[in-house]
Amino acid sequence: MTDFAAISHRAETALGLTTPPVAVSFFDEPPKNVAMASTPVPAGCSFWEIGAKTTVATSAEHHALCSIGIHTHNLADAPSGQPRELESALAAMQGLDYVRPAEIAALPVMTKSNKHVVYGPLSAVTSVPDVVLLFARASQSLIISEASARVDGGAPLAMGRPACALIPQVLNSSRCVSSLGCCGARAYLDVMSDDIALWGLPGEKLDSYVAEIEILANANSVLAQFHQIRKAAVESGESPTVEQSLAKLG
Repeated sequence: MTDFAAISHRAETALGLTTPPVAVSFFDEPPKNVAMASTPVPAGCSFWEIGAKTTVATSAEHHALCSIGIHTHNLADAPSGQPRELESALAAMQGLDYVRPAEIAALPVMTKSNKHVVYGPLSAVTSVPDVVLLFARASQSLIISEASARVDGGAPLAMGRPACALIPQVLNSSRCVSSLGCCGARAYLDVMSDDIALWGLPGEKLDSYVAEIEILANANSVLAQFHQIRKAAVESGESPTVEQSLAKLG
């Protein structure tokens, strides 16, 4: 059985993450050992922050205040007022020219409808999660992007609004995806500060991503020292060769 606690620790250590990786999994029936959420949250993305600390199972009822999240996640048993809420939200956004009809039609949506979503620390899961979320600064994102390009065979997609569309995009493509979030996620999540971006990794390839992250985190650290040595040398009037800078790096 995969040791997800060890994988989570490896990712946190290599990247220097301040928020633990969050596992997101979809079920028709929630796991018996996981407690259901007690109340709805302002937006479905709120569960990402909750999931960094504790494992919780949710249904459309708990996402009821987030019509866009219910739509992108294709959650079953949505409240009867969901279509009207979604229509009202999208109409308001179109009125601001925040989204346009073609952009709405292009939003990623889960291909399969599920009744429950479970959020929790990656370190606590016992089976392969559907998606793993990482909250990363630009320097950490650099390493994640390099690692994902190796695993997926190409540069990762960078998405904008809505942040929740990241999850269906990852699942539908089976590729690592980054998201710059959206104004809603940045309002609802304290962890989504101005310097943080969101990453989604397909759980089925998680070990491969983390292995490459470890390699590239080490390489970036060594190369950063190399460039700092060359910068100091040039600023002092020297014209070092690569070999001379490497010699100083030791």
